[in-house]
Amino acid sequence: MHRRSFLFSAAFVPIDFFVVAAAGIGAWYLRFAPGVRRIWPIIFDLTFREYLFLALGAAILSIVFLAAQGLYNPRLKISFAATVYRIGVSQTMVLAAIALGIFLRQELFGSRFLVFAAWIFSIFFLAAERGFVLSFRAALHSRGIGATKVLLIGGDAVSRRLADHLARRPHLGWNLVKHLEEPDIAAVAQAIGNPGVEAIVLGTPDFARERILELIDFANDKRLEFLYVPNVVQTLSASARTEVIGDVPVIEIRKTVLEGWGMVVKRIVDIVIVSLLFVLALPAMVIISLLIKLDSPGPIFYRDRRIGPKGAFWTLKFRSMFQQYCTGEDYGGEAAEALEEKLILERNFREGPIPKIENDPRRTRMGRLLEKTSLDELPQLFNVLSGNMSLVGPRPHRPKEVARYETHHKRVFAVPPGITGLSQISGRSDLDFENEVRLDTYYMEHWSPWLDLVIMAKTPLVMFFRKHRS
Repeated sequence: MHRRSFLFSAAFVPIDFFVVAAAGIGAWYLRFAPGVRRIWPIIFDLTFREYLFLALGAAILSIVFLAAQGLYNPRLKISFAATVYRIGVSQTMVLAAIALGIFLRQELFGSRFLVFAAWIFSIFFLAAERGFVLSFRAALHSRGIGATKVLLIGGDAVSRRLADHLARRPHLGWNLVKHLEEPDIAAVAQAIGNPGVEAIVLGTPDFARERILELIDFANDKRLEFLYVPNVVQTLSASARTEVIGDVPVIEIRKTVLEGWGMVVKRIVDIVIVSLLFVLALPAMVIISLLIKLDSPGPIFYRDRRIGPKGAFWTLKFRSMFQQYCTGEDYGGEAAEALEEKLILERNFREGPIPKIENDPRRTRMGRLLEKTSLDELPQLFNVLSGNMSLVGPRPHRPKEVARYETHHKRVFAVPPGITGLSQISGRSDLDFENEVRLDTYYMEHWSPWLDLVIMAKTPLVMFFRKHRS
């Protein structure tokens, strides 16, 4: 899902809020219109100021119920009639909530006309707003503005029908920029360059499974959407969704369920919990800083480059090694790099692109304690606040380690790296790299706020009580 799709859906939240508030205000002025007052005299003493607060509260409730109807889901593709129906359901739920509130407070409200007028106005205004905005967006798509640029693969009848739909219906938001019938990966790689392809659509259901898997890995590596006409690959991913292009059903393989509003929720949770953790961890961080200075000369913190979805960034950790053995230009330089390579050859106990050195002699006494408990990673709370990392996610790895990744390993870049994660609490350094990627992939495909909370709750137990190789 592209960022612009999410931003477009998110923009409806403030717009809907003001539209519902305007509907409430419109109902107020209608109620006080001379013709209406002659038919239904005013018998309530509610001031406009008091009513305005009620209208704003109803607008907030409307946002909640509209969200419950899926109307802020960037992936929602329904007809305008279905949209109006969902608006009607949400606003009826708001009406029911207001009626329940009046009943529970045992209040008498002397203007049922006002309530029902606001209800009707809100449905009408929201439907008109959605119709106008969606029509405007379709007009932009017809001109190629904001549409998803598609590379279509396949030469059979289904692919040709799909190509025809894409060409004749640009208002749907798909812009066909290239159609390849039987390409290899090299041809696909060349095709996505100049037109700025954003999605690969496999139009034929009869591609060999091995070639499909190769295309999926390629799309993940290049961070492209991947959609296919279903046949033999229906179960390739736990996180897939159905799309319809014209009259052709296709399935999109999502890299993660952590998209759109999920990422917003995760970011809010990160900021709230990190703010609390800073208060709780500050005394421990001060004590650790003093012990590091007393244990060995050198800086308290160690900066290291790691790779995330947005590219390289600096991570911050407590220094756990003697300064001259820390890798990086600001520390031990080439000599430290050479020593690390030597130790990997002699003491590495882990297969795969991410080595682990057993009984690392470069560590200080304090460093061995920090590494054993993972307390050296406490300063990464700053990385979470800056947005480069999350509290929970795959481990961030160094550029030279990422260079040794196979293509399917790079799927972990779909989400921000984390201080802790499913792989960290499931074995820490004792896991081989393939199992680490497998657990991280499971996390990305099955993420929920509850799963994050469970992982965070288990992390202290793993830090202090589980034995692992140092």
